[in-house]
Amino acid sequence: MEKFVNFSHCKKSFQKITAMKNLSKEELIQKLGDIEWEDFEVKEAKSDVPKSSLETVSAFSNTSGGWLVFGVKKEGKYYDIEGVESPEKTEQDFISVLRNGLKFNKKLEVKCQKYNFGEKTVLAFYIHASENKPVFYDNVKNSFIRSGSGDQRLTEQEIVSLYRNSSFGTRDKELTDLTINDLSMESIKRYRTYPKNIKPEHHYNSFSDEKFLTKIQALEDKKVTFAGLLVFGTEDAIGKYFSDFRIDYLEIFGTSYEDAEKRYEFRLSDYPNIYEYFFAIYERIIKKTDIPFELKGAFRDENQPQVKAIREALVNLLIHSDYFSPMKPRIRVFLNRVEFLNPGDIA
Repeated sequence: MEKFVNFSHCKKSFQKITAMKNLSKEELIQKLGDIEWEDFEVKEAKSDVPKSSLETVSAFSNTSGGWLVFGVKKEGKYYDIEGVESPEKTEQDFISVLRNGLKFNKKLEVKCQKYNFGEKTVLAFYIHASENKPVFYDNVKNSFIRSGSGDQRLTEQEIVSLYRNSSFGTRDKELTDLTINDLSMESIKRYRTYPKNIKPEHHYNSFSDEKFLTKIQALEDKKVTFAGLLVFGTEDAIGKYFSDFRIDYLEIFGTSYEDAEKRYEFRLSDYPNIYEYFFAIYERIIKKTDIPFELKGAFRDENQPQVKAIREALVNLLIHSDYFSPMKPRIRVFLNRVEFLNPGDIA
């Protein structure tokens, strides 16, 4: 089987995607060489702040943050550096719009960086993901999210969902009206097999399924928590609370979207819950990653640094994603890296 990924890029890419706060000139040029970035948008903005930039600010704020660049014009698949005529004025005008509380419903923090290309100046603003969503301008109907490389207007249902989630905060431990009968016994059995093999003497192994699930906070007072539902729920049970539950996993035969002949070579099918997604994705990435196969006893050595880093990155993504968000956790496997993109906050 052909190998997709040289692992040396995986951890670096994961850290860059989840915690990018600075953008070097070299990174800017690299991004301008691609055609699709979910955390990167350009505007010509030669003489003033374009109205479309407000949509992008809303989208980045309601999704996972990103860089908004002024002074670059997009022509089909290519970008031309036009420069901003009055960079100081444009910077102040834009920051004022975000900070004065008149245009947007919240005062927004923004970081600005300047780049000189000969006599032309390019401005890049980092828009942080907001903890209190939705973020919109003028009125709530101007609420956007980032989808692919574009800004998408939120539906009324999605806006209500964002308001609800901001009010309740994290909901992992909130209770549903479901019982253990709404959980996948196959997933639970598979989950319990691992600790039984690693620590057969542990007292949790003797617990009934109901007692065990209560101990790990998947159940409380015989009701399923949201965390328990997401990890162990059946497809029908999860569908009652999450109408579009999925993890978006693509394998792309190229080092970028631009040099790939097709948008993707492989797209993962749907699985009923997080636990089943974990194994399907983990096994797929391991097969596509250039890692020497080493045995520990009769099994693959799961503590190799490369294998461990992939596992931790995947667990981090799945556990810390905001499944109430209209955006979905996304994994992109390129020829030279793996990208983990998270609509929630990675701790």
